[in-house]
Formats: sequence, C-alpha cells, structure tokens
Amino acid sequence: MDYEKIEKRAAAGERVRKTLTYFFLTLWALIVLFPFYWMILSSFKSYGSYNAERIPTFFTLSPTLENYITAFTEVPLARYFLNTLIFTVATTALMLLVIIFAAFAFARLDFRGKNLLFSFFLALMMIPTELVVITNFVTITNWNLRNTFLGLILPSVTSVFYIYLLKENFEQVPDELYMAAKVDGTSDLKYLFKVLLPICRPTVVTVVILKVIECWNSYVWPRLITDDKNYFLVSNGIQELRENGFGRENIPAMMAAVVVISVPLIVLFLIFRDKIMAGVSRGGTKG
Repeated sequence: MDYEKIEKRAAAGERVRKTLTYFFLTLWALIVLFPFYWMILSSFKSYGSYNAERIPTFFTLSPTLENYITAFTEVPLARYFLNTLIFTVATTALMLLVIIFAAFAFARLDFRGKNLLFSFFLALMMIPTELVVITNFVTITNWNLRNTFLGLILPSVTSVFYIYLLKENFEQVPDELYMAAKVDGTSDLKYLFKVLLPICRPTVVTVVILKVIECWNSYVWPRLITDDKNYFLVSNGIQELRENGFGRENIPAMMAAVVVISVPLIVLFLIFRDKIMAGVSRGGTKG
C-alpha cells in the first residue's frame, strides 16, 4: 500500500509539473507572438476604423485589403523587394564561395603560417562593427561605388564567423577519408565537393539561411551607401514609407508593408527549421 501511495503521489506531482510547464510555455508563447498578431490584425483594419478606436480591439469584423494595395501603389515597394532579392542572392552566393574555400584551406591544407593567419582572422571578430563600417564606407566612396549593387554587396561577401564554423565542421570529418581520397588520386576540389560538403550539408544550409536573413534585414550599411531610391532595400524602404510614403499617421498601411516584408523570412524559416536546428546543434559527423 505504501508503494502504491508513493507511486500515486509521484504521478500526481509529475502531472502538476507538466501542467505548470505547459502553462508557462503557453503564456510565454502568447507574449512573444502577440506583437505579430497585432501587426497582422492592424494591417486588415481600415484607416478610419483604426483611428476611431479609443480602446484598441483585438479583432475586426470588417477586414480589408486596402492597406496592402496602398503599400504597393503609394510607394515602390515592389522595387524595394527586387533590389533586396538581388542583393541577398548575389551576396549569399559570393559569400558561400569565399567561406567554403577559406574554411577548406584552414581545415585540410598545410601551408606555412596557417595557424598564425587563422588567429589573425579570429582576432578580426574583436574589432567593433562600427569601425569596419567606417572603413568600408570610405573605401566604397573612394571607388565611386555608392548607389550601386556592387557597393552594397562587396563588404558582405565574407564572414570570419562562418569561416570558423565551417572549418570546425570540416575538421570533424575523419582524416582517413581525406587520406584515402588522396591515395585514390582524388583532387582537393573533388574531395571538397563530393565528400566534405555533402557530409556538412546541414551546417552549410544553416549558414545560407542565416546569411539570407542577415541580408534581408540589413539596414545600416544600405542606409549609408545609398541615397538613390532606385537602390533602396526593404529595410530602408520601411523608413522611406514612414517619412515620405503614406505618412506616419497611417499605421494600418505601415503594418501591411511590414507584413509583406516579413512573410518571406517567416516562410523560409518554417520550411528549413529542421535543417537550421540540425546545423546549429550538429556536434558529430554523419555516418
């Protein structure tokens, strides 16, 4: 009987613990997701009904797409989207090319001063971003690349952190595979693309997605290097919408524009969330 009571008490305690855990997780999820819900809800409210609300309502009985039409007709939001897409694809592709070869060189090739050079690379991570931005701005300006896609892209085609991340993953692949490939006469490039990259695919996918998000949300550098609306990105376009588009008072139209800009990143994360988690948590080598 004593054992049965102990088991019942333990089961009751476990149920209480799970209930409290799920309650607080649900509460935290509501707190985190509420701003997104409010953003979407406001985007479907008409300008008149939104301003007529003395007390904000958490639903609407007359949703409208008027704000989304305004977002695309009053300002060149489609142009901002195209610019951002060009910038994101080109920057990510070039960066991937650079970091893959750099990480492979540091992980597998033997050359004099490799460790010292890699230490200098890591030391670059300690330099404040503001100093790098100032240096890049002066360089791009001196090269007459302001208000060009090349000026937007060049400073972002490499990343010390991503090189370090890929290098660590490449080094997790057993050396025996590399030695066996060399014995079979496999070139370094073939080994890189046929062996290393397939094994480290989760990490590569994670790097690509993180870089896409970084480019899509980029604000400071595009704001500094462009003052021509033809080269504005969506992040800069939001400020342009607020100041010179439909005005600061048209909050529903602003929310509609933010929803449109946010959707691609949300969809990207939902599609590749498993690969992102696998790449971040990857601690061993796939068999």
